[in-house]
Amino acid sequence: MAHPLLLASASPRRRELLEQIQLAFEVAPMDVDETPLPGESPEALVERLAIAKAEAAIACGIPGQWVLAADTVVAAGDEALGKPADFADAEAMLQRLSGGEHRVVSGMALGRPGASMRACTVTTRVRMRPLTSSDIEAYWATGEPRGKAGAYAIQGRGAAFVEWIEGSYTNVVGLPLFELEAWLREIPDPPPRV
Repeated sequence: MAHPLLLASASPRRRELLEQIQLAFEVAPMDVDETPLPGESPEALVERLAIAKAEAAIACGIPGQWVLAADTVVAAGDEALGKPADFADAEAMLQRLSGGEHRVVSGMALGRPGASMRACTVTTRVRMRPLTSSDIEAYWATGEPRGKAGAYAIQGRGAAFVEWIEGSYTNVVGLPLFELEAWLREIPDPPPRV
């Protein structure tokens, strides 16, 4: 019998997305150094981190168990915007995204002991409407920007700031389900559904 997928992430959004597609999974967050390397692009960063998290989880997982890891950043030009440390950080991020386009980039890795690691990056373009200082202050007061890459959540109140997206919506939430489902159709002995 196939083992449930091991999700190497603490993200509640990734858990919700896996529940949405009714995939059986267990959660085992992996702690890796997420510091970007000098000159590293957002795309290279998220793929490197996803692979590192997957490899760490495989090393302590069950033989035969598939491991999924992902990392998501908001990319403004060549800069990767992670999670805000405080209000000032969130304000700076949202001001940078205000009235313009940015990319949401996720790296995803799937592997298990003895199998080749699959890894990819998925990019979604997002346009945000212009935000006022009062928009940003009111949004921060909701608590939603905390713990979110780029200081906003498209699946929550932050959706009101998004004028349009081009690409995967679930990627912006934190896990590109279309690409994951394609991988699950290709692998032998995929994790079970619930």
